[in-house]
Amino acid sequence: MDAKAQDDPLTTVALNRAGVPRLDMVDLLRGLVIALMVLDHTRDYFHISAYTFDPTDPARTHVLLYLTRWVTHLCAPTFVFLAGVSVFLQGANGKDKSQLTRFLLSRGAWLIVLELTIISFAFNFALPFLFLQVIWAIGVSMILLAGLIWLPRAAAAIIGVLIVAGHQLLAPINPADLGALAPLWTLAFKMGPPPIGPGFIAYPVIPWFGVMCLGYALGPVFVQEPVRRNRMLFQIAITALALFCMLRALNAYGDPAHWRTYPTATATVMSFFNVSKYPPSLLYVLITLGVSMLCMLALQRLRGLLAQVLLAYGRTPLFTYVLHIYVVHGASLVVAMLAGYPASSHANFLADPFRLYQAGFGFNLLVVYVVWLAILVALYPASRWFAEVKRRRREWWLSYL
Repeated sequence: MDAKAQDDPLTTVALNRAGVPRLDMVDLLRGLVIALMVLDHTRDYFHISAYTFDPTDPARTHVLLYLTRWVTHLCAPTFVFLAGVSVFLQGANGKDKSQLTRFLLSRGAWLIVLELTIISFAFNFALPFLFLQVIWAIGVSMILLAGLIWLPRAAAAIIGVLIVAGHQLLAPINPADLGALAPLWTLAFKMGPPPIGPGFIAYPVIPWFGVMCLGYALGPVFVQEPVRRNRMLFQIAITALALFCMLRALNAYGDPAHWRTYPTATATVMSFFNVSKYPPSLLYVLITLGVSMLCMLALQRLRGLLAQVLLAYGRTPLFTYVLHIYVVHGASLVVAMLAGYPASSHANFLADPFRLYQAGFGFNLLVVYVVWLAILVALYPASRWFAEVKRRRREWWLSYL
């Protein structure tokens, strides 16, 4: 191997901050879900029917639009699950519980601050607006996990299963009936407006904390030797998918939206797989994590340029995540202005996204896919550069980006 190849962070064995080799399968999966997240947000800011109807509604959607939205369901649970796995791996690679606790508390707080400021602004192009979604959920979940890691690992497994499988039972509770606890209950369990100020709670924390607990509890699987690890991940994935099919067929529990028969078989199948993300239902978690684990196993065989691209995204997840929102939203703003819409059309975008599309802005899915690919190409040099920075340098603050 020549010197140039040895200096390439995407063709050599990458090390984490403890000097331990990284798991490429984890980084590749992260990279894939980042690419899918870019697709989802590109659709939000460019598709002509964005915000006008639910793209997974079998009565109104079509197959390509349905699949375009459905595949992006993999993103959030995979991010949150792998965050839990990473916490376990940090402990396995040498961080004691005191160090890990301090890191989880500080990084969790940092993620919350980012969500409330830089990220919310990126989505809305105006403040104040509290858009509480996946980064917020990961941040609060890390703070909660900082206490949980002091308990036996089985406690994380039990708590994760109870939350993921049982939080649907709490859905009938009305926050207004809880008095002073109503704001906390809303943040913990309910999608809707925040307790104070303009905004929207898209990711109530506790259901997502359950997903992170599952990742932490299953962390030991990832330190097994490769053959055993892959076999165990495959068994877990198949079990999750089989359980999904069984519970979904019963149509009794596991998701607040039951499936039903439509005049066409295609619409009926779409209804069967149309599971609830806000908050994540048991069936949503089972099918998305089951599919993600199978993708992780398949991605181990990936080589060449596509692998390099996904590794660049996956080794810089927070950096690439924040950057892509500004690129996608900024590109939408530029295109809208070139088409004759005022810059104000994108100010307070999330507060009233309908006005732009009702005015006629937007493109078909083919254009959305072309823009998506162009944005992925634009992001790659920056992600690759930052992956190299993180590989070569060991300053503490880099672990927060």
